[in-house]
Amino acid sequence: MQETWYDVFETSWGWIGVIGSEKGIRYCSLPEETPDRAVEYVAELVKGKLPEQRSGAFDQFQREIEEYFAGDRQRWDVALDVDDATEFFRRAWAACRSIPPGETRTYKWLAAQAGNPAASRGAGQAMARNRVPIVIPCHRVLGSDGGLHGFAGPGLPLKARLLRHEGELTGKTLL
Repeated sequence: MQETWYDVFETSWGWIGVIGSEKGIRYCSLPEETPDRAVEYVAELVKGKLPEQRSGAFDQFQREIEEYFAGDRQRWDVALDVDDATEFFRRAWAACRSIPPGETRTYKWLAAQAGNPAASRGAGQAMARNRVPIVIPCHRVLGSDGGLHGFAGPGLPLKARLLRHEGELTGKTLL
């Protein structure tokens, strides 16, 4: 089993907990109100047993996420470590990462891009189990009715906020 570690850091939007390995980020929380809540969120993802904390281990990610929140970043350079996910989830996450900022797609589109057009619910599950939100921008995936559906952590208000933020950055009206 690969060695992992975690850290938590503050951003302009809230606290983010991160777990990673030498290969990249394995899990992160959405912005939370407190550092404890951010750590609890990632602990839940790994079933409660956190690895060793390494302060500053995710400095590059912290810089990139702050640049994103400031409107200065639309593409991510941080590596992800999601090799242990199912093939369908990895394909769905890769397809999701291809959605440009300020644009949205449906779960049906995502399923087709992941290789199974009939698996809209599976695409929904991939987004629900997205381990690296914002970098894998599941907030850009909407229901076929154009509505907001499912979003972990702080919930649908944060999904709407992220979409409005990206719309402002690209000059598009989202929500």
